[in-house]
Amino acid sequence: MFPLKTEWKNFIRAGVTLFLLYLCIHHWPDALKGVGMLFNALKPVVIGFILAYILNILLCFYEKHLFRLKTKRENKWTVFMHNRRRGVCVFLAVLTLVVLITVILLLVIPQLVACVELLIEKLPGALDNMIQSLLQNQWLREKGWIDEIELFIHEFDWQARLRQFSSVITGSLGSAVTFLTATITTTVSGVVTGFLALIFAFYMLVGKDRLLRQGNAVLDRFVKPKYCGRIRYVLHVLNDCFHRYIVGQCTEAVILGVLCTVGMMVLGIPYATMIGALIAFTALIPVAGAYIGAGVGAFMILTVNPVQALIFLVFLVILQQLEGNLIYPRVVGSSIGLPGMWVLLAVTLGGSLMGISGMLLFVPLTAAAYRLIREAVEKGPGVALGEDA
Repeated sequence: MFPLKTEWKNFIRAGVTLFLLYLCIHHWPDALKGVGMLFNALKPVVIGFILAYILNILLCFYEKHLFRLKTKRENKWTVFMHNRRRGVCVFLAVLTLVVLITVILLLVIPQLVACVELLIEKLPGALDNMIQSLLQNQWLREKGWIDEIELFIHEFDWQARLRQFSSVITGSLGSAVTFLTATITTTVSGVVTGFLALIFAFYMLVGKDRLLRQGNAVLDRFVKPKYCGRIRYVLHVLNDCFHRYIVGQCTEAVILGVLCTVGMMVLGIPYATMIGALIAFTALIPVAGAYIGAGVGAFMILTVNPVQALIFLVFLVILQQLEGNLIYPRVVGSSIGLPGMWVLLAVTLGGSLMGISGMLLFVPLTAAAYRLIREAVEKGPGVALGEDA
């Protein structure tokens, strides 16, 4: 009788699985729409979890090095500080992140605005000089193109073009109002989402011990014991890879930014602190970040001195070679244990699927998968993950 019940349970499970699979295939667009709506609804929670994970690294650092009870004798002060250690360390972690972001913005934005103002100021004069040099070019004048250019300038109906431009502007007012409304709505929604994410992150950090206990209780209750150890081991590997990657990437970015700033000051290249901070920030993006920082930095220097912009590019190429061959393998590559070929594959695949966020996400995910597969192969057949051979 018992085997018959077991067979009926298996038939029911298989039938339910097939029915759900049919629904997913037949209503795939609706399923994707539903997943998208669910993700938008849970966006503050997802962002809050990511923020809490990053802040937890700083939190663990402060809890490890600060507020340690060095004496065995307890008094009111030590008990008071021990009971409030978590809240104080959460505050310090949030304050550290805010200070870092503020310093980067204060270094980059003012000089970026000054560069744009300088570009706007010099652009009309540069265009006028370019037009004058073209009109005075002897080769163009021999070809007869100068006369055609001057004829076009004199016979061009500026009033008709201005009327046409004003009519286009007037007809586009409705679209501009719609665009402005959408921009304001998106901005307000982003601010509200960020505020809710920060609140979720705060609660997650304050109650992380309780959340871990609840997660372990749910895992032990609904998952068979032989799978609990494997799931915990996979989660441990993921956490270790993400932690090492974030710490290593930030350390490498700081080193690269400092070297870039010092080198630019020695060479007398302008915007040294701003471009150094920008290079450090874009270095958080693996592989592609260096090119983004180099392009923006070269453009900024180009508005002041084109020769120095070329010198900056040569210097940055040399610095990138030094960073790629010496700093990155020691700081990041060795920390996550992922060969360079797989890093490039993870960056390419993640960038194609999810853009910059995919580049940041796929590298530690690939490192975790590489580590799990390597350990499974080394242990041999018949040994599960998380078990000793």
